[in-house]
Amino acid sequence: MATIATKFGSFFSRASEQAGAPSSLPVAQDSRTRLRSFPNEDIYFHIKHIDNSAVIRQADPESDRASIKMVLAAGLAAAMLIGVLMPKGYGVLAGYQIQSLRQEQEKLLAEQAALELKEASLMSPERMQVLAKEQQFIDPASERIVYLEGQSDAAFAQVSTPSSAR
Repeated sequence: MATIATKFGSFFSRASEQAGAPSSLPVAQDSRTRLRSFPNEDIYFHIKHIDNSAVIRQADPESDRASIKMVLAAGLAAAMLIGVLMPKGYGVLAGYQIQSLRQEQEKLLAEQAALELKEASLMSPERMQVLAKEQQFIDPASERIVYLEGQSDAAFAQVSTPSSAR
């Protein structure tokens, strides 16, 4: 098979010879203006079809060992990489968890402050007086009020033991 330039060159030269007419492009007869041929223009390639379907490849135990070593080395490298990067990953995840817990704590503190404010407004003395008037609570008469004296709690805590137990 020749190069494309050779094929086209021979095609155009045959066409002009067969037509017998002068070509539209002037052909220079001077050797100074002629192009030299392309390198390897005269080389033709022939494709030889080879059938290797009957050829059986021999097993190479050294290549099997090399591939097993490569797989083990890659697995070891991957395990080491994971071992090196795992603590950093856990640190990042722990940071995210700490941040979410801080946000939850702030939310709970705000909720606690709102509940304490609501409790203070509900338990205020002014509100209690308004509720007492609405529900018609009256203060008891002074003779009906019994004040408990600070009695000793020891009297209640005494345990009497029967004399037969001694």
